[in-house]
Amino acid sequence: MNVMTQNRKSITPILLFITIIVFIIFLAWSARQASTGGTDVTDSDYYSKGLKYNSTLVEKRAASVIGWSLHSSLHKRLLTLILTNKDNARVAGAHASASFPLPGSNQYLSVPFPEVDPGTYQLTIPGELSGEQLVRVEFERDGARISRQLLLNIEGT
Repeated sequence: MNVMTQNRKSITPILLFITIIVFIIFLAWSARQASTGGTDVTDSDYYSKGLKYNSTLVEKRAASVIGWSLHSSLHKRLLTLILTNKDNARVAGAHASASFPLPGSNQYLSVPFPEVDPGTYQLTIPGELSGEQLVRVEFERDGARISRQLLLNIEGT
């Protein structure tokens, strides 16, 4: 029994030493990753966009309180949107715009959405856009805003 106790005592310092070495190696690796990894923030304007996000949330709440909803249809290249309130009455006089992604870039083409009838907004999609496009539309009136993303299958010219 004395031999077995002696073996256990001799293995404990070795395990403790290995644990400390592994910890120091991990600590050095972590410090290197932290110092060379850089930042994941890729947008230099992130702060103002965060502030805009908060104001957008307020606008969305205002739109949901008044019960706005958006109905869309696409015929060939003519996009028609109808904005209604909670009583299903059309909302006239809103400022509307659509943002289309430009092919081959990270930029967007923002186009105003004219009102053709009270509560009905129509836009002919620009000719350079075709295929599946994720389009963002926004309506704003008297401080209330509704914004939606639409996936459109646009026919070629």
